[in-house]
Amino acid sequence: MAEIGFYHLTRTALEVALPKLLGRVLEAGGRAVVKAASEERVAALDTALWLCPDPDWLPHGTRATGEADLQPIWLTTEDEAPNGARFLFLVEGATSARLDDFERVFDLFDGRDEVAVAAARQRWTAAREAGHTLTYWRQTARGWERG
Repeated sequence: MAEIGFYHLTRTALEVALPKLLGRVLEAGGRAVVKAASEERVAALDTALWLCPDPDWLPHGTRATGEADLQPIWLTTEDEAPNGARFLFLVEGATSARLDDFERVFDLFDGRDEVAVAAARQRWTAAREAGHTLTYWRQTARGWERG
């Protein structure tokens, strides 16, 4: 079973929070897959990762750039890990049928969107019923706090 952390975005946008979390994975020597709900979001995240100031370097790729196996971070809409990632980031309500293939899953959702919060609650219930280990994280003025 995977460890799934639900990350309740309440203070910053996804484009600000995601790079910092990805940076921690890379610092620890890990590889990540970011699964988005649409190609438009993949393109927006691709740009955001190139332009983010902290951390200032997040090597990554998409289907458009290719060479997935060489990319420490892979952005996709597919349920895949062609870069051998052990960390999965699910954004905008994206889901995966392969949760058990990952060491850790990060489910990031927008706390200012009631539809997104309700969908995250449903994913939490389904993951708990499937026997996964769950944690809840909420953004505060001091950073991420476990709830």
